[in-house]
Amino acid sequence: MSSPYRFAGQTAVLTGAASGIGEHLAYGLAERGSDLVLVDIDEARLKPVADRIRGSHPGITVTTVIADLADRSAVEGLGARILAEHPAIGLLINNAGIALGGRFDQVSVEQFETVMNVNFRAPMLLTHALLPALSSGSHLVNVSSLFGLIAPPGQSAYSASKFALRGLSEALRAELAENGIGVTTVHPGGIRTRIAESALVGISVPESEIEPNRKLFAALLSYPADKAAALILRAVAKRQARLLISSSAKAPDILARLFPVGHARIVRALTTASASRSPAVTR
Repeated sequence: MSSPYRFAGQTAVLTGAASGIGEHLAYGLAERGSDLVLVDIDEARLKPVADRIRGSHPGITVTTVIADLADRSAVEGLGARILAEHPAIGLLINNAGIALGGRFDQVSVEQFETVMNVNFRAPMLLTHALLPALSSGSHLVNVSSLFGLIAPPGQSAYSASKFALRGLSEALRAELAENGIGVTTVHPGGIRTRIAESALVGISVPESEIEPNRKLFAALLSYPADKAAALILRAVAKRQARLLISSSAKAPDILARLFPVGHARIVRALTTASASRSPAVTR
């Protein structure tokens, strides 16, 4: 699409709005004049975000909705409610996500399904429900991941969910173009968010590995969330189809393009080397 997205006066629906990239997206959207529907499971963190926005931008409408995106009926109810209250939506950002650490044989089927439900099924259901509210000039953003580009060991569920979201996004971009609706797929690298703190751990991961791996994961999250949010909003304005954030996403993407099969050996070697480091070097 050639015409830029206009934020002012539009309604933006944003999931995962209570912290991290989502929180800064909410602030950025408010600054650009969008009315907001902010969705998160964490009411204690979401309320202060909404209050700050209402205090700084009294001219816009801010609606908060608490919903567990792992629960199908909750997502369906969320979609129906938003559609009833907001028959015209300018922007839908599916940002909420959850991580799960552990090899495939160390995670339960229930844990795997929870990740798929939050990271893929919820965006799919919400997008499907809100399609009638999207019209020419609207825009859709799906936040995939670096692990929607490569699939390292220990990330089978997360990678599966983010690859699925990437595939859905790319198909929707082709389908919705004829309706004048833009789609941006976002692949963040190591963004400084709460995802390491809130990540699930496979039920069969040894206790001795949990904290060192969590520290390693957290140490890799270095790119500021506010800068990531600013890049996403700029990509929306420009109707950019694909956004890779930080060198930790760009370098593996190039590697995967150059070596569609062979890059997996390199990723596995790097992952193994990182996992074998002493926790002291990950602080």
